[in-house]
Amino acid sequence: MDTDEGRKLIRVVQTCSASPSQWDAWTEDGQYLYLRYRHGEGCVEWHPGPDDDADTPESWNEGRSGLLVEWDDGTDGGAIDLEDFLAAAGLALAPGASVR
Repeated sequence: MDTDEGRKLIRVVQTCSASPSQWDAWTEDGQYLYLRYRHGEGCVEWHPGPDDDADTPESWNEGRSGLLVEWDDGTDGGAIDLEDFLAAAGLALAPGASVR
């Protein structure tokens, strides 16, 4: 995830718009990322793929996941737009990325 390709997203799907704001995302090299912002705290986690039940992501607990970046903006906010989230996380959309 240290390469430029690992920091560029080719596909982003918003799964919740506020409290928390969250997205499923994939990098140019095929890595799945879970993006989440709640209570002013943002995090980007890498996982083998999206889990059907985010409250109990069983496949995420098998040692094939990790934290890429996290931050606290001090606002206690529950909503953030994708552009601001990506800037805070050090990520970017690849040219022609699919965003929905």
